[in-house]
Amino acid sequence: MKKIDIKIVFFYVLFFFVATSCVGTKINKPKKILTDIPSEIENLDSEKSSNVPTLFELSTQGNKWVDSVYNAMNLDERLGQLFMVAAYSNKDTIHFNAIDKLIKENKIGGLIFFQGGPVRQANLTNRFQSKSKVPLFIGNDAEWGLNMRLDSTYRYPWNMTLGAIQDMKLIEKVGAQMGEQSKRLGIQFNFAPVLDINTNPRNPIIGFRSFGEDKYKVTERAIALMKGVQSQGVFSTGKHFPGHGDTETDSHKGLPTINFSKERLEKVEFYPYKKMFHEGLSSVMVGHLNVPSLESRPNFPSSISYNVVTNILQKELGFKGLIFTDALNMKAISNSNMPSEINFEAFMAGNDVLLFPENIPLAIEKFKLAYSTNLITEERLAFSVKKILKFKYKAGLNSFKPIVTNNLYNELNSPENEALNYELYENAITVLKNTALVLPIKNLESQKIAYVKIGDDTNDSFVSTLKKYADITVISDTNLDSLQMKLKPFTTVIIGYHKSDVAFKNSDLKSDELFKINYLAKNNNVILDIFAKPYSLLPITNFDDIEGLVVSYQNSDIAQIVSAELIFGAIDAKGKLPVSINTNFKVNDGLATEKLNRLGFTTPENVGMNSAILAQIDALAKKAISAKMAPGIQVLVARNGKVIYQKSFGYHTYDSTLKVKDSDIYDVASLTKILATLPNVMLQYDQQKINLETTLGEMSPIFKNTNKQDIHFKELLSHYAGLVAGIPFYKATMDKSKFPSEKYFRRVSEEQFSKQLGDSLFIRNDFHDTIMKMIIKSKLSLKKEYKYSDLTFMILKDYLENTTGKKLEDLIQENFYHSLGMNNSTFNPLRKFDKNRIPPTEIDTYFRHQILQGYVNDLSAALEGGVSGHAGIFSNAMDVAKMMELYLQKGNYGNHQYFSEKTFNDFNTCYFCAAGNRRGIGFDKPQLGAEGPTCGCASMTSFGHTGFTGTMAWADPETQIVYVFLSNRTFPLATENKLSKENIREDIQEVIYNAIIK
Repeated sequence: MKKIDIKIVFFYVLFFFVATSCVGTKINKPKKILTDIPSEIENLDSEKSSNVPTLFELSTQGNKWVDSVYNAMNLDERLGQLFMVAAYSNKDTIHFNAIDKLIKENKIGGLIFFQGGPVRQANLTNRFQSKSKVPLFIGNDAEWGLNMRLDSTYRYPWNMTLGAIQDMKLIEKVGAQMGEQSKRLGIQFNFAPVLDINTNPRNPIIGFRSFGEDKYKVTERAIALMKGVQSQGVFSTGKHFPGHGDTETDSHKGLPTINFSKERLEKVEFYPYKKMFHEGLSSVMVGHLNVPSLESRPNFPSSISYNVVTNILQKELGFKGLIFTDALNMKAISNSNMPSEINFEAFMAGNDVLLFPENIPLAIEKFKLAYSTNLITEERLAFSVKKILKFKYKAGLNSFKPIVTNNLYNELNSPENEALNYELYENAITVLKNTALVLPIKNLESQKIAYVKIGDDTNDSFVSTLKKYADITVISDTNLDSLQMKLKPFTTVIIGYHKSDVAFKNSDLKSDELFKINYLAKNNNVILDIFAKPYSLLPITNFDDIEGLVVSYQNSDIAQIVSAELIFGAIDAKGKLPVSINTNFKVNDGLATEKLNRLGFTTPENVGMNSAILAQIDALAKKAISAKMAPGIQVLVARNGKVIYQKSFGYHTYDSTLKVKDSDIYDVASLTKILATLPNVMLQYDQQKINLETTLGEMSPIFKNTNKQDIHFKELLSHYAGLVAGIPFYKATMDKSKFPSEKYFRRVSEEQFSKQLGDSLFIRNDFHDTIMKMIIKSKLSLKKEYKYSDLTFMILKDYLENTTGKKLEDLIQENFYHSLGMNNSTFNPLRKFDKNRIPPTEIDTYFRHQILQGYVNDLSAALEGGVSGHAGIFSNAMDVAKMMELYLQKGNYGNHQYFSEKTFNDFNTCYFCAAGNRRGIGFDKPQLGAEGPTCGCASMTSFGHTGFTGTMAWADPETQIVYVFLSNRTFPLATENKLSKENIREDIQEVIYNAIIK
């Protein structure tokens, strides 16, 4: 009896509360209100609006399934379907058992997963689904991908970043990938996109989660994202109705107020919902908002307002899909001022699914009491429960299959994710100022560039990428005056503002950071790059002193890489500002910039290659190192002007002390021929100072009246002139004990002995004359046949220096390296670089008797003081790739034409192929028959060179591939070339070609 009495008392209390709290009702007519289902959506199967897609209709078979399941349910099971409970895969068994209990005893209809990991969540989903009579809805907040809640998953850019993108197909691709990943993880509902129009920059909870402040642009992007998600069979949920964009309160902490008229709301906040409904939005989440113009009760949340949820959302706007409450544990609705029966209120307001409810057993008891007293009618219950079942059927839950966890991590983190992210940032990053066209940075030869960091987050990817384009000096000093003194010599100062890319972390400029930016901008030529939401610019009131202003939106690695590309013109700016910044910049502002054909960076998939196949390079490089074919290796692959693979392996030596870095520089040996000598010769040819038929006697008077005077230029550079392969010049400089003779060498530098070829070893300055005399006197084969000879390029060095009056080391820097940004390429690197950046090439036991580190390995080049036409250049893979890309683009790089296309074509022609000579003019070419430097898979138009120290550079015009391989395989001894015998370079090249997606 005691139980019955309590129930009766509760009934009357509940009856009175509901009757008095429903909008527009009288106390004596509660039943009418509680059974008031919008007539427009009462029969979801039989009626559809002429302007709404058939998303909510089911087949006859589907309707039968819904009816049969519903009819088989008891009241507890029907009521349980209304509840979607919070679940976490990072909690313990107590939590998991509690969910088990809710499923078994309270028959809940769904779970919304929060923090955890993908495999753990998949296993829990399988566990929970196995315990549920009717398969559960699984939902997830994945506004920027599963990573919003789950570790070990991929994160896409925030909506505000997407708001800067003008290509809706890209945003649809984001949605499609999100949907695919959700489906793979057994999720039916992605609670996205956010449809809030962020017209208030001070909004503490929406902000970057919004696509922007313009209703049309927000709607356009939301539709694109929704279409992508729903194309994968996953339902999208628009939120937070009626509109959370213009608030200054976080609804997780309190109840935000929206003080707009209904007319304004209909014109702005409702706009995306109307359009989305027409396009087939599956579901809507109703926010916890105080909207006086829509709800007369003071401080009464929209999520439990009958007028908002039923009258406006369903009746006026005609929405037929599922309606979710926002989380019912949020402070906006769970504080002491709210009605005690929040779950009941939310349901009676017209919501179908109660999200993150609390105390479900008690809630269901109260629902049952209301049902038994006809406060909740069968019609009202069936309306929501059948709608839920319809969506379960549409999601395929009528035949649920457990999630397969094998390979789950790899599938959720496929290379396509990263490929798309590159595209997104390439289209989002926005240029707001470009005074005097400071962007992109051109004329590198006349630039001196510094970088200054502001902010407390990482900047490694930005700085390292900047350094791949130019010589960047990182300057820091806590004292502004001292900092400014250090910056005086620089022509351009790049300021990077780096704030945490973690959601909801404050990215506002601090007062000292603002002062620093203003101070530096006033005293320097500044490019300011903001790696934070655009609202971080609000404190800056004067932009006049800032020459270049770039908004990169987020501080992710890809954002940093792409932003550096934009600064140096590898990509052009396409983004448009999604929000206004005071009166300085308006929504949709964004300047276009010039694209220079400099190498950029992306993923293999973006240039039609397979990253999984390309990853086989790793195994080959590691194989070479473990078998002691080389202690360290650099490999770079580029296609279509984009570097898609750049890795360093191993150590400088076999003692495994110093790891190889991408910035380390190697002795590239014979690559010097095409990296230093040949480009300067091509300039001479382009200026018509020589031609293919020019004789050596005409080029260099010292060869007149010799056996070499009639050698044609074409023959000389094709290794078809009959020159001997090489001359052991060093033997002439050794004493009887086989050590360097004092006649030619000194242990310390002297005026006439200033050319250094090792530690404490200097050769007399005029030994070059001796070398040339020995070349002149050398034998010449009478038979015309292919014979590779280093003498060709030693002769060309002499020709260039005598013709131009400049040294080769100066010519290459002035004519190419400075403007190309090849700042890691030079002869005699110890004059410029720290020794620790230079892997040693050999332990010389036959002449110099020392470890060769920073001194050219080739002894003939060493006798020239480290500068010869055939050897002497030290470089890294990135710099080598720039020269190869210049060749690939037929003389053009950075929109600068170094020599004509005709010149390149003439040099890349094999003139003696018919005679069995594969060589072009200076370039090596693919093999003829069994012998040659490539894998046999490169096209006949491809070209490049290999080097004695274990190097290779190759480019293919037909596939637009550049391949660079650098190593010090000669360390510690150069005698056995296992790297060549094992075809490591060629095998890697074969992998590259196999990776091309046919």
